[in-house]
Amino acid sequence: MEHSSLDILHVDGKLRLKFFGELTLYNLTSYQKTVDSINFSRETDVIIDFMELEFLDSAASIFIYNLEKKLLSDGIQVEILCKNEDILEIIHLVKNQKQISTKIAHSAKRGILEKLGEHTYQNYLGFLSFMAFMGELFSNKICYIISFKNIRYKEIAFEINESAVKAFGIVALTSFLIGLVVAYQSAYQLKIYGANIFIVDMLGISVLRELSPLITAIVIAGRSGSAFTAQIGAMKITQELDAMRTMGFDPYKFLVIPKIIALMITMPILIFISDIMAVIGGIVVANIDLGITVDLFLDRFSEVVAAKHFFIGIAKGPFFAFLIATIGIYRGLMVKDDTQSIGFNTTKSVVESIFAVIICDAVFSIALTNLGI
Repeated sequence: MEHSSLDILHVDGKLRLKFFGELTLYNLTSYQKTVDSINFSRETDVIIDFMELEFLDSAASIFIYNLEKKLLSDGIQVEILCKNEDILEIIHLVKNQKQISTKIAHSAKRGILEKLGEHTYQNYLGFLSFMAFMGELFSNKICYIISFKNIRYKEIAFEINESAVKAFGIVALTSFLIGLVVAYQSAYQLKIYGANIFIVDMLGISVLRELSPLITAIVIAGRSGSAFTAQIGAMKITQELDAMRTMGFDPYKFLVIPKIIALMITMPILIFISDIMAVIGGIVVANIDLGITVDLFLDRFSEVVAAKHFFIGIAKGPFFAFLIATIGIYRGLMVKDDTQSIGFNTTKSVVESIFAVIICDAVFSIALTNLGI
């Protein structure tokens, strides 16, 4: 680095700061101490002389800008002497940039209408994104099932094992406890009126038609739906999806559709298991609390509970499965390039899946009731 120095002179009643050589970040500290030690209160005019300066970097230019601004605020006239175009250019660049940055006003607090409009617009964009995903999904699904050679049986079997077979235990236990609790709470009220036997009617219809499909769907949404989101989200972060596309593999055919088909196949089976376990829970309570034997319970069950209730519950399975798998996969594809996004979208996946399942179940109930089924 070339020799650099600072001379402090008084010429014609003006204070002159004359810089020589280079003024950079590396020697700026010593110059700043020297300038800070000067008593400017007695001065009316200050000249910053760069006539002998050969190089000035951005850090030094910011220092000169701040010094000039401080002197001007104290009512001292400042004059910069320089013939080097490069030095003048960087001084003007820093000055203009500083002036622009100081003009940026703090954003005003947004009103309720503005927040509502932004939220509505974001939901609209999310709806369009989901519709685009559904369109691509259906187009790929049609191509997938149009020929048997396109069906990936091994991937579907793997997903059946992961999303359904391994969920048998938790679905069975949950349904058994639900049947137990519903029967126990009902038994308390039925004993008051001596209508113990009607526990079979209430439990059979409510479990087969509504409770078992709904409870199974909620359990699967929390277990398998969230797993779909986390798995695909992690693959997106690690760029495995991009690698698949680069190698010519369509992620929809290899990841998305097998998961949806597997869950649509196994959801009716899971609902059937749920029906059995919930009824067993009801039998236990009816036998212990109401004195209804197993034979009497089953005889009454076959008499009063029509088969249509069972088939209606089973028929809901593929629709619930499609909603859970589709929302879970869509949320996985929406994951950004950070791990926090996985947790956020996994949570939204479970919440949206449960909400969609409840809405679908309500639509079923309204439609079938109006049809007299």
